[in-house]
Amino acid sequence: MASALLIIDMLNDFVHPNGVLYSPLSARTIPYIKERLESARKDGLYIFFICDSHLKSDKEFDRFPPHCIKGTWGAQIIDELAPRDGERIIEKRRYSGFLGTDLDISLKELGVNELIITGVVTNICILYTSYDARMLGYKVVIPRNCVASFSEELHKFALNELENTLGVEIID
Repeated sequence: MASALLIIDMLNDFVHPNGVLYSPLSARTIPYIKERLESARKDGLYIFFICDSHLKSDKEFDRFPPHCIKGTWGAQIIDELAPRDGERIIEKRRYSGFLGTDLDISLKELGVNELIITGVVTNICILYTSYDARMLGYKVVIPRNCVASFSEELHKFALNELENTLGVEIID
């Protein structure tokens, strides 16, 4: 079974205190995701950074303030998790890392069938990327301490939905 680590939206606008959609709960994930990243690198797992990358006129801004605009500081991966050569960066404009991107074909070309999903926001991008992954036949594992949302209530709702509706394996 080939596995890939997906790091979703660990971007300045979500994780840095000066970010437009900063979630204080996201900061607690950084050391755990960093540990997973280092372990994945050591174990030779495929690593994908899935990153919001919006146009200035994006329709998502009807629901959320403008954030992660392509080419801005807010759309950059946080320094603590800087990608290395050979690690893929997939830009997305919607909640799911699969919608309108080449993530699925890239994973399939590598023979990946298990995804370890980390990042933010549990009830939005984590949930919808996981949904699409499950519908495409991937096994999905989410380390509980490697995901966060805007509130504990939303986070717990999403973890419950991921585990009990989608069959995602939530691990400690």
